[in-house]
Amino acid sequence: MPTQPTKDLVAAPNPRPGRDYEIRCETPELTCLCPMTGQPDFGDVTITYVPDQQIVELKSLKLYLWSFRDEGHFHEDVTNRILDDLVAAIAPKRMTVQTVWNVRGGITTTVTAST
Repeated sequence: MPTQPTKDLVAAPNPRPGRDYEIRCETPELTCLCPMTGQPDFGDVTITYVPDQQIVELKSLKLYLWSFRDEGHFHEDVTNRILDDLVAAIAPKRMTVQTVWNVRGGITTTVTAST
């Protein structure tokens, strides 16, 4: 396999740093393992941010999200880790990460974290 998951988020220069604009990245391909049962959890993630000097390079974001696939995490932890790691990598003016997890035990879970 030529590409592997990684926790490395790559920052790229914001092409319009003098203007506030919103970037929204969405994917239905967020997966992790339940830390209690080891069963896979599947969710959608939406990342919305107003960049400052940097934006996140999208391939690195894809590989970063892929890195959760074989790790055991609670939904709340995954959501907050994504927010913390992105803020550390690109220092946006504002950011919100929302995850919507597929039904497990009859319950759909939505977690939203913002800074």
